[in-house]
Amino acid sequence: MQHDFFNPPELYSPPKGMYSLVAKSGNLLHISGLLPLDKNGEVVGLKDVTAQYRKVWENIQIALKYVGADLKDLVKTSTYIVGRENIEPVRKIREELNPNPPPASTLILVAGLANDKCLVEVDAVAIINGTGV
Repeated sequence: MQHDFFNPPELYSPPKGMYSLVAKSGNLLHISGLLPLDKNGEVVGLKDVTAQYRKVWENIQIALKYVGADLKDLVKTSTYIVGRENIEPVRKIREELNPNPPPASTLILVAGLANDKCLVEVDAVAIINGTGV
């Protein structure tokens, strides 16, 4: 089976090209942990977990769209949050943004992320049925 790796041009580039943002094998799609970064790699919503979480979900949608998928194709997400006080605000936004039915999900409280200006990161798994890329 062929494996394809992508860095959608609408998203930021991984540091030094160390990894791919999207990996596709057959109809299985893995999305690397996405941060609340704009196309230029700048943090969106500095110190604002709700703005950051919205940007992360926007980035997930960009990654999915790039391979011909959308939020309904998600089967699993893992959310990493800095600070216990940020859990409830993220849950509220998640209720609004999650597809219906929502995918399986794990929420992990962490001491920090690789980019210390980021408060949230989400990775995802999707199964797609379209032809996509």
